Amino acid sequence: MIDIQLLHTTLSEQACLDFVKTADAGGIVTFVGTVRNATHGKAVVRLDFEAYEPMAISEMKKIAEAALVAFSLKKIAVHHRVGTLAIGEVPVVIAVSAAHRKAAFDACEYVIDTLKETVPIWKKEIFEDGEIWVSATP
Repeated sequence: MIDIQLLHTTLSEQACLDFVKTADAGGIVTFVGTVRNATHGKAVVRLDFEAYEPMAISEMKKIAEAALVAFSLKKIAVHHRVGTLAIGEVPVVIAVSAAHRKAAFDACEYVIDTLKETVPIWKKEIFEDGEIWVSATP
């Protein structure tokens, strides 16, 4: 019912989608975060993600378990990447399935918002003229 992964390699959106598909799910929603080329009007060269891996996986599991119950989900996949990512690469994929679309949309939003607030993954933005740790989470 839950697939949580913290990877150093390219994420597969299709793998997340395939995991959550079930015959009794009327709605599947995915969120795919991508590295954009600018922030606050400043050109981004790349992003670096670091994590306290055991705790990050544990926290992602807690979020997924809470979402399963709160939104009556069928299945959920949360994959996050660590390491250096170029523009256009994918640092996070979330996929959820539920009997109805509203629950799936609400659950997906809950998961990404909570992940950003609570999971110990740190993001550094690298610019041509410097770098900055953006926040304690992605």
